[in-house]
Amino acid sequence: MAHRLGDVSGPAQVAAAGEGISRQELALAARNHGLPLEALRYDVTPPGLHYVLTHYDIPYIEGSSWRLDLGGRVRQPRALGMDELKSYTPVTERVTMECAGNGRALLTPRPVSQPWLVEAVGTAEWTGVPLRVLLAEAGVRAGAVDVVFTGADHGVERGVEQDYRRALPLDVATGGEPEVLVAYEMNGAPLPPQHGRPLRLVVPGWYGMAHVKWLRDITVSDTPFTGFQQAVAYQLRQDVGDEGEPVTRIAPRALLVPPGFPDFMSRARVVRPGPVPLEGRAWSGRAPVARVEVSTDDGRTWYEAELDPGHKHRWSWRTWRFAWTAAPGSHVLSVRATDAEGHTQPLDQLWNRGGFANNLVQRVPVLCVEPD
Repeated sequence: MAHRLGDVSGPAQVAAAGEGISRQELALAARNHGLPLEALRYDVTPPGLHYVLTHYDIPYIEGSSWRLDLGGRVRQPRALGMDELKSYTPVTERVTMECAGNGRALLTPRPVSQPWLVEAVGTAEWTGVPLRVLLAEAGVRAGAVDVVFTGADHGVERGVEQDYRRALPLDVATGGEPEVLVAYEMNGAPLPPQHGRPLRLVVPGWYGMAHVKWLRDITVSDTPFTGFQQAVAYQLRQDVGDEGEPVTRIAPRALLVPPGFPDFMSRARVVRPGPVPLEGRAWSGRAPVARVEVSTDDGRTWYEAELDPGHKHRWSWRTWRFAWTAAPGSHVLSVRATDAEGHTQPLDQLWNRGGFANNLVQRVPVLCVEPD
């Protein structure tokens, strides 16, 4: 009996009402990990705490023989080795990166995939070569529209065998705001294997699917790229047959460092009566964060939080703080961000089949009790 890739790789699914997390989703959650929310206290996330999402296998890269091919609609195709890439004047950008599926597991009905809650985020200092510099030296020919990036990770998804491949519009790839990087360092050290060693793309302000890891090829194209990860996955759709809207820039989000201390199993938070300082981070890939609001009564009333006045990193999260006086009883804490273009977090879910760009306001139940 003949077998096909579809025998091991099924179509996209949405969970039925009341359906729990599947064994397959649990296996994905074991391979990938989010940021422990107490680690929001770090301005720059240590690599082992930064979120990780790997579509296929982590390629095993040994030695210094890696080459980055740059070709397509260019005058001078090139093959760049690591030493050559490191000979360029390095640029370092502090960038908050968030998975496009962050918050997926909180949706109803739940899209079946990596079951993120709200922890799929991290901030790192990425060092590398500006992509626009490499493209300028190669000489982009007239008529180019997309720049396609191919990683070394290979697998099958919804029956399609593929290398992980994404594209950016030419104006984004060659622009300086944001400064797209071909990065070889994370937080001042060579990229860890799970973060793309030896090379990855970093696209400030865009969701993580654009930051191609284990980067091995850049191809300038005169036709729009329609590969799986571009035109099938990472599209906002309500129904299977919808044309879809591409997932691109990060929607505003604020998260709270969990106050007090947790229960082991439920992670429910416990605080003592009296002053409880609240803090967290807020970010947006669309415009700088302009306001953060906090609610201590499950969204009935909102109070403006204090934003870090000395923020210098456009593409990094911003610190916020709020002084709360906790009274005995049950409380639900919430926080929401608004950016300079007026985009704000919704109080009700914005559903789509992939569970993408879901920036629903965070809700943190807290029990305030006196010491025994």
